[in-house]
Amino acid sequence: MDSRAPKGDSDAIHTRLRSIGWSAWFEERFAEHGRGGSEPGRVIADHGSAYLVQLEAAAVQAVVAGRLRHAASTRASLPTVGDWVALQRLGHGDQGSIVAVLERRSALSRKEADASTVEQVMAANVDRVFVVAALSEEVNLRRLERYLTIAWNSGASPVIVLTKADLAADPAQALAGVEPIALGAPVLLASGATGVGLDRLRAELGAGLTGVLVGPSGVGKSTLINRLMGDALLKTQAVRRDGKGRHTTTHRQLTILHHGGMLIDTPGLRELQLWGDGSALEQAFEDVARLATGCRFRDCRHQGEPSCAVRRAVEQGELQADRLASYRKLERELHALAVRSSVRLQQEERRKWRLIQKSARDRTRPG
Repeated sequence: MDSRAPKGDSDAIHTRLRSIGWSAWFEERFAEHGRGGSEPGRVIADHGSAYLVQLEAAAVQAVVAGRLRHAASTRASLPTVGDWVALQRLGHGDQGSIVAVLERRSALSRKEADASTVEQVMAANVDRVFVVAALSEEVNLRRLERYLTIAWNSGASPVIVLTKADLAADPAQALAGVEPIALGAPVLLASGATGVGLDRLRAELGAGLTGVLVGPSGVGKSTLINRLMGDALLKTQAVRRDGKGRHTTTHRQLTILHHGGMLIDTPGLRELQLWGDGSALEQAFEDVARLATGCRFRDCRHQGEPSCAVRRAVEQGELQADRLASYRKLERELHALAVRSSVRLQQEERRKWRLIQKSARDRTRPG
């Protein structure tokens, strides 16, 4: 018996797919591929050379079709967990070939951790980005700001999750320390050991919505998913004596929770380089952006220019100097990324330095 869904009304065909995020928006983008005999499916696991794709009737192992691999302009164009794809069955139908990746509604991306300027998509079509930090140690606010910038750039809504609340001396104080940098992102206390905060997590991730957990190794991401599932679905390891967790996730996968939401677990990130533009930075640092509107100069760098409202706020204690330094660091990083990515900007950068060098030569030339 052919396990593929029958032809007919799309609402009847895609009942299973709608439960994992399928919508009219994806239906419209799939139409041309459906006429070619492909089936829609969602990538639920990435094992490197092969993927697990959930179709309407079953989950099948799949590889990327040669023509798609050759046509992909960048590695970011290839499938990742959360993607909706067009798939053609192979052999007896228990394997498939991914022939197209449908347009993404959102994408959590970072720059690959090397000298190249290459985008790495960590998760696609997500509605919530859960930025996870553990209270078993002091929360690194500067790291959280970096993660929040990446989250805002994805097109999804960020949520900060402070895990291992049971190991914190004063969870309420830790929460109060993080809230000033959240700026519109909810901040939740949670514990995989006691179950604290799980109801609020479920509330952020309603039926049909997809979330992704991001954070360093050992902060308790897999443990949270296991508690939300009610069983040990994902492999975890015990906390070390110093209170730090041990990294267990080795690949990305999407887990369907009992209440209907979905979570993507990601391997712990040793390095998180930014990808995107300045608009995400303005969202993550809305307080700095708002203060900057009071500066005398529109292109104020907040480094000593006259009538700088941002520096004045630091001097008056309204803005932490460390937060401004973090903003400027991330701003420089995004600018450097843009320069490397754009020939035009590279030319402008070279032209600017030529003018600076010429001016310096003119000043030192004997009169």
